[in-house]
Amino acid sequence: METRFTRGKSAILERPLSRPKTEVSVSAFALLFSEVVQYCQSRVYSVTELQARLAELGQRVGASLLDVLVLREKNGKRETKVLNILLFIKVSVWRALFGKEADKLDSFPAKVTVHWHKGTTLMIKFNDEVIARDKALEGR
Repeated sequence: METRFTRGKSAILERPLSRPKTEVSVSAFALLFSEVVQYCQSRVYSVTELQARLAELGQRVGASLLDVLVLREKNGKRETKVLNILLFIKVSVWRALFGKEADKLDSFPAKVTVHWHKGTTLMIKFNDEVIARDKALEGR
């Protein structure tokens, strides 16, 4: 592959997948987000359609982000255990999205209660179908 256009830098295909620490300007992000919403608004006839279109875009972006994070953080190995999934979301996904670990998570069908024991403690009681899925995956 010819690298004459990179001016001393390696070709993009030769660079590692690990991401350097970079930040995006909040104003640039706000502009991009505003343009996406305006684009979607111009192509729908109701609020319900707008919500559906934005949700679809968000799902595609989220799935792509998850694929990249799994590749970078876990070398392509996807978690199947509930606790490991929650920890991955709490640490890796939240850090990629918001720059810090999550304080708490609200995901999976569960009842979450807050208790005080040497600090705030969250108790998560998963619904039966989540526990059954986890046990079925353990049996593999």
